[in-house]
Amino acid sequence: MVRSDLICLFIAMGAVTFIPRWLPLFYLSQRSLPEWFTDWLDLIPVAVLSALVVPEIMTVGVPRHLSLINPRLLVALPTFIFALKTKSLGGTVFAGMLLYWLAGIIF
Repeated sequence: MVRSDLICLFIAMGAVTFIPRWLPLFYLSQRSLPEWFTDWLDLIPVAVLSALVVPEIMTVGVPRHLSLINPRLLVALPTFIFALKTKSLGGTVFAGMLLYWLAGIIF
C-alpha cells in the first residue's frame, strides 16, 4: 500500500512544479506585452540550446578543456551549414548522425 506521506509528497512536488509555471501564464494572459519583450522572449530557446550544445562540441577530455580540433566540432559545422541551407529538421538530424558516424570511423 502507498503511505499517506508519499501521497502528500507527490502532491507537494506537483504543486511546486505547477504553480511557478501557472502564475506567469495566468498573470500575463490578461495583458498585452510590449513588442520588445516578446522579441526578447523569442530569443530564450536559442540561448538555452546554445548553452547546452556549445560546451559539448567545443570542449574535450577530463577535465574539460577547449579544443577547436575535435570530431564533434568538425561534424557540427557542416551539419549547421546543412541546416541553414535546407531548413529541414529531419534532414539535418540525418546528416548530423551520418557525419558523426563517419567521423567515428575516420578518427
